Amino acid sequence: MRRMNFQRTLADRWQSLRQSRWLWPAIVSAAIAAAGAIVLKLEGRPWWCSCGQLWLWIEDIHSPHNSQHLLDPYSITHVEHGIALWCLIVWSVPRMPATRRFCLAILIETLWEAIENSDAIIHRYRAATIALGYEGDSMINSLGDIASCALGIALAGRLGTRASLVLLVVIELVLLFWIRDNLFLNILMLFHPIQAIKTWQAGG
Repeated sequence: MRRMNFQRTLADRWQSLRQSRWLWPAIVSAAIAAAGAIVLKLEGRPWWCSCGQLWLWIEDIHSPHNSQHLLDPYSITHVEHGIALWCLIVWSVPRMPATRRFCLAILIETLWEAIENSDAIIHRYRAATIALGYEGDSMINSLGDIASCALGIALAGRLGTRASLVLLVVIELVLLFWIRDNLFLNILMLFHPIQAIKTWQAGG
């Protein structure tokens, strides 16, 4: 009897999922992430940390494990990516359906992951930021970053543009005091490094 009820529950949930307008966007987004993983593999990215272990969370951004496991403090900046992309798409294409906004934002984030892990950008991070030993993201970390972006997109879609921008500022301040880095400083130091900021970020 319990087995029949369980099977009926699964069938009901599957039917509900099939009727959901988010089914195909979820499938498309998963396909985009899978394509991104293939590109990352072609770029020579390892599946996960060379230490052979796979952890869900790494807190120390100066550790060689940073960007090699599923999530780390920089994953939070990818939540910000999702918030910012959603707000930007809403502002630039206000009539686009929410489902297409989601897929477009995931596509942009996945393209960025491929660019971020190119040799040129890896070397730039090493030279211009505090990521002196940075060797690029592992594939599992990149997929975690895309998932974090998806979380940011979902939050922005639920909160609305104004509340999302407030949340973005709050996250930036928290990261600034927690790890001495955030999305703004990451972009600034990548394109226009300032030695005084670099010294402060390194704890000097």
